[in-house]
Amino acid sequence: MISNIPQDIFEEAVLIRLVEEKFLELFSSGELNGTVHTCVGQEFSAVAFAGQLKVGDSLFSNHRCHGHYISFTKDYYGLLAELMGKATGVCGGIGSSQHLCKDGFYSNGPQGSLVPVAAGVALANKLLKKESIALCFIGDGTLGEGIVYETMNIASKWNLPLVIVCENNFYSQSTPQKLNLSGEITNRASAFGIKTYKSNTWDVDELMQSSKKSIDYARDNCKPVFHLVETYRLNPHSKGDDDRDISEIEEYSNRDVLNVIKLEDSDTYGRTVNKYSKLINSAVEKIRKDPEMSIQDYAPKPSSQGQKEWVKLDSNGQRQVKLLNKFFRDIMENDSRVIFMGEDVISPYGGAFKVAENLSFQNPDKVFTTPISEAAIVGVSNGLAISGFKPYVEIMFGDFVPLAMDQVINNSSKFYHMYNKQISCPLVLRTPMGGKRGYGPTHSQTLDKFLIGIDNVTTVALNSLLNPSELYTSINGDKNPVIVIENKLDYGKLVEANIPSFYSAFKTQELYPVVRLSPVEIEPELTIVTYGGMVQDCIDSIEIIFSEHEILPEILIISKIHPLDVSEIKFSVSKTGNLITVEEGSSAGGIGGEIIASLTETMGSSFKARRVSALPVPIPSVKSLEDLTLPSVNTIVKILGDMLK
Repeated sequence: MISNIPQDIFEEAVLIRLVEEKFLELFSSGELNGTVHTCVGQEFSAVAFAGQLKVGDSLFSNHRCHGHYISFTKDYYGLLAELMGKATGVCGGIGSSQHLCKDGFYSNGPQGSLVPVAAGVALANKLLKKESIALCFIGDGTLGEGIVYETMNIASKWNLPLVIVCENNFYSQSTPQKLNLSGEITNRASAFGIKTYKSNTWDVDELMQSSKKSIDYARDNCKPVFHLVETYRLNPHSKGDDDRDISEIEEYSNRDVLNVIKLEDSDTYGRTVNKYSKLINSAVEKIRKDPEMSIQDYAPKPSSQGQKEWVKLDSNGQRQVKLLNKFFRDIMENDSRVIFMGEDVISPYGGAFKVAENLSFQNPDKVFTTPISEAAIVGVSNGLAISGFKPYVEIMFGDFVPLAMDQVINNSSKFYHMYNKQISCPLVLRTPMGGKRGYGPTHSQTLDKFLIGIDNVTTVALNSLLNPSELYTSINGDKNPVIVIENKLDYGKLVEANIPSFYSAFKTQELYPVVRLSPVEIEPELTIVTYGGMVQDCIDSIEIIFSEHEILPEILIISKIHPLDVSEIKFSVSKTGNLITVEEGSSAGGIGGEIIASLTETMGSSFKARRVSALPVPIPSVKSLEDLTLPSVNTIVKILGDMLK
């Protein structure tokens, strides 16, 4: 015992401090790339919580994560190599200081983004009847993030074995707490009925005991806990300048437990520092010789786009919403990993558009109706996904997907590559889009263009010609995130190829088929490319186009709108020389522009192209204006006429 602190706890705190100081030294000498946020002064918080978790528990951290990582994994070598950018690092040098993953440890930079993911892992543990818990560190600055409270509400209502540790160092980067935080911190958690504890890093014995109580409470009672730890970082927020009052830093430096031990028992402190300094310096010398990851090992391999086989398109004759409902009933019966989650999805309501009708009656333990908390819903589902479940998340209206985009962009899409391919996140986010129902500016938008171009995320649009079960079966085999856009009008339509008698209908045999509608006896002189809810408008334009311009179009309907495969479009346009893209959203930054740009890269100016899209204004509720704002048959015919002129 040293000042009533067990030797192993003292030594681990010293190790953390020395590693952090080594990082600052390496940064100053130009051997680290990016940034580094040290936890000097906060080491005992890491030891108290991360060091007392069990095998099978999970830990989620933030930008100031090194101490948590060392206490949880004991892997200081992998951490050093990671920040030095070496392939031997815990994430191959990809994640560096803020983005670590190993054996149930996860960290990420955006404030609060991992709180719902931790709750999702806690939910997975509960569903699997494990005794494991999830613990998530946040800082006091994170208390300004709404997703923290969305998650607290869910964790409390669902009784999740989750421990949230708030390390309160009284500053949000450089802003003192008095400028951006009101009220008592623990009252925020208490308001959700969550048990709270409060400790500090200057009374290590009490901190060790109370942290164990928190962990045991969550584990034994399967309920969430909020533990506030008052502490102080002795170094700047990152490697930069420090605007805090020097006398304040000195005051806390004199209270710092390791500094006190250094004065009171310099021999023991010196021996310990010497012991771990040798280990760290030796590791650094070895790491300097380690290789960095090659781009070939990191970057995804290009997908092959060979010749595709076409088969006749069959009609189903059932309404799309019924086919969707049947798919989910069948898959939930046959796959224990499937979870269905969303707002108002339990029966008898069964969701706003009845895709979930009766699902909760048949699978009461696998259908979760949620609060109105889009970000937390997706975040919890991320946690389920990395735990081996297959979550299908319904966002009631596509207009509200932007509320959850941080979870998609900074978590779902990044986990696989950011953590050097150690985990997958097979989340499926599905949502209805589109207008023509009079719902007005915030319930009629087609936001597809905001959901494409997200690396490592597949975006799929259902249409009224393909059985949605076919597309969802493809999606079910994907190990990475998928966003599915379901057009609101198409829910009630029969899935059938209702096309003119002088046209044929074929589809490619692949995971996400392309449908081709072609004139039987006349060579097409125009290629129309569309998807989703605009399919019927394009079909309805065929006879008018022929009547007014004496040409027949070939229509290609794509189902995977990201990443784009333009090989079939290119083949068609090389024959017709004319291309019109049709989408329900506005054109700026949209799918049509992406298709035309992709073709231009290989075909140059060998074809003419135009985009059909909505007007760049909010969609009005009044029917006459809505019809004129959104693209239609008349718009397609007019744009074609302009192009032919």
